[in-house]
Amino acid sequence: MIYDQIVLRYGDLIMKGRNRNQFEKRMQQQVRSALAPFKGVTYWKTYGRLYVKLNGLPYEPIANRIKDLFGLHSLSPVISSETELEAIRAAAMTLMTSLKQPPKTFKVSVKRGWKGYPHQSQEMNHLVGAHILRAFPDLSVDVRNPEVELRVDIQEEATYLFCEVIPAGGGFPYGSNGKAMLLLSGGIDSPVAGWMAMRKGLEIEAVHFHSYPFTSEQAKDKVVALAKRLAYYHGAPLKLHLVPFTDIQTTLAQQGQDNLIITMMRRAMLRITEQLAVRNGALGIVTGESLGQVASQTLPSMNVIGRATDLPLLKPLLMMDKEEIISLAKKIGTYDTSILPYEDCCTLFLPKSPSTNPNMHIVERVEAGIANLNDMIETAVRDTERMILRPNQPEPEENAGEDSWF
Repeated sequence: MIYDQIVLRYGDLIMKGRNRNQFEKRMQQQVRSALAPFKGVTYWKTYGRLYVKLNGLPYEPIANRIKDLFGLHSLSPVISSETELEAIRAAAMTLMTSLKQPPKTFKVSVKRGWKGYPHQSQEMNHLVGAHILRAFPDLSVDVRNPEVELRVDIQEEATYLFCEVIPAGGGFPYGSNGKAMLLLSGGIDSPVAGWMAMRKGLEIEAVHFHSYPFTSEQAKDKVVALAKRLAYYHGAPLKLHLVPFTDIQTTLAQQGQDNLIITMMRRAMLRITEQLAVRNGALGIVTGESLGQVASQTLPSMNVIGRATDLPLLKPLLMMDKEEIISLAKKIGTYDTSILPYEDCCTLFLPKSPSTNPNMHIVERVEAGIANLNDMIETAVRDTERMILRPNQPEPEENAGEDSWF
């Protein structure tokens, strides 16, 4: 193994403004959590960068874990050397010799981060490039479209050489933009919405509604698996709230308003989620809605449903097509779990002709006629179970009851 470190680049967005120190601390927490399974690995930081010291471990599994973290722009496995010409040349030779496929063309790109180094960047391009050309007579320079770009980053403490730049998760560090509750069903859309919200720096707690015995234990296991997959992307525990919804759902189904049952059901879900958000310090609700995808996701339906809560409703998928959502679900590793054939409560009591243009006054009148609806909502909040899911832990920790929220 030739690489001794991995350099992590934050990206420009989080480096601006007064929040930079906060973002950097969040980023370091994420990296520390992600590196926890790799014993012996350490890290240290400079301005705008983190360096992971491999200490003899192979870089591939560590890089594969880190590259999914939010807030990182890119990473590169590097060889470090002393900041001295002959040491840099020797490291460059080692790196070029180690390439699995010998290139026909290359270029050298030197960045002189330490201005005290005696050779200018353009001069170093020549000094390093000429040294390599003498050793590889079949190699030629192509400054516009080289097969390999040898990058040399000269810093005072060391010089870092690399050829590969791996795109990372991007976005903002997890939790740097506040907390929101994610409505997590067992379908394709909501896990993708959760991933997109996390990528924008939101800490999320997931809320899942179940209607036992109409929904199975396998449906619950499916949602747990999806939540654990989301937890993987920030390497820290994720809370999953399991809300009993049977009584509310059956009561709504008995009102003789089949075309409005989906509208009223989702309004009840938002009212419950709003209470859970208040108890857990969340300031918004994330949903997997995509405009026009189903009857409850037309603009008139979303208008009536959304008025059930005063919290901001965040809808990352709103303008995405289904194929775009499916493609992203496959990329983040939730698709195969989402298509498992275990129904959740959202598929129960589906009417033949759900309303796409519900009347707000009729909906409110039907809800007002259910004398114990508010009591059932309070009971559902009180009886919600909580799971703390850890991405590197096979079994979740469970706590039931109201006390577990505080």
